[in-house]
Parts: sequence; C-alpha cells; structure tokens
Amino acid sequence: MKFTETRIPGVFVIELERHEDDRGWFARAWCREDFAAHGLPTDLAQTNLSHNTQRGTVRGMHFQTAPHAEVKLVRCVAGTVHDVALDIRPESPTFKQSVATELSADNGVAMFLPEGIAHGFQTLTDNATLFYQMSAPYEPKSARGVRWDDATFQIKWPIAEAIVGKRDLAFPDFTE
Repeated sequence: MKFTETRIPGVFVIELERHEDDRGWFARAWCREDFAAHGLPTDLAQTNLSHNTQRGTVRGMHFQTAPHAEVKLVRCVAGTVHDVALDIRPESPTFKQSVATELSADNGVAMFLPEGIAHGFQTLTDNATLFYQMSAPYEPKSARGVRWDDATFQIKWPIAEAIVGKRDLAFPDFTE
C-alpha cells in the first residue's frame, strides 16, 4: 500500500499495490504493520457498508464525539464517489478546510480519516457501495454532523443536483 498524507494532518489517501497477471489482480487492502509503521491506529471495532442507488446522492458530513470518537478507513467497492474529509478540530492548522479524492471500485483508493474529521461523499455513479472500517462502534448519542452545503466550509460538490436525506438536511449551521 502507498500512503500519501493530504494537506490535512492525519488524513491519508491510500493506494493499493496491485499484483497483476492474466487472471486479474491481488492487493492487500489493510495491514496492521503498515498502518502502525505510519503511526496510524490499528484497532478495528466495526465494519459497515453504504449502498447508494442513485448518482448524485450525498451522505455527510458525519462524525462521532468523544468518548466514542472514531477513525475511519473508507473504500468504494462498487461504482465511484467523490469522498470528502473535513477538518473540524479547532486546534488544527487546517480547521474548517476539506480535502477530497475520487474513490472507485476501479482505482481501489481508500481514505483514512483520524478522529476530529467529518466525513461525507457524493456518488458519481448509480449503485455505488462504500466499505467502512472504524475504530469505535457506532454510538447514536455521540453521532453528529455538519451540513454538507454549509457556506463556512465551501466544499465543492461535483453534481449540483444533490440527493440528500432528511437527517443530513437537518444539521444546523456551523458555529465555533
């Protein structure tokens, strides 16, 4: 795996190192030793799938607060998504800034998000499925979010006609 830290401290884009032949390819998608070598947490508590039937679907921007804050490793296993990491750590030099990358079943790229990063995505294809690995189980009392289109963050979404769920539409304006 190739680990590339983004301009947001602790957020990594992780590319697969594929071993290909005439049958296809094989690649490690997670390795405790590789993550530890990059100073990243290696405990996994939960794995989830998110299947999205329509192109343009937005989910996010979600996070969990302490004591249930979580790190996430997100990978797209079907279709293609525009994946966004938003720094909501007040002490961070990149507070209120975001980075985005394209995750797809074809490119095999994953995004690693440390605690204090809100996560969201927009599907670029129909029938996009994301595979999440998290360091903490989902805890509804700690689940939070910021609005996907809050002007404070100036996140650029590739598809203007977004399909957004009621929960995500109900998040309030950001306040520090």
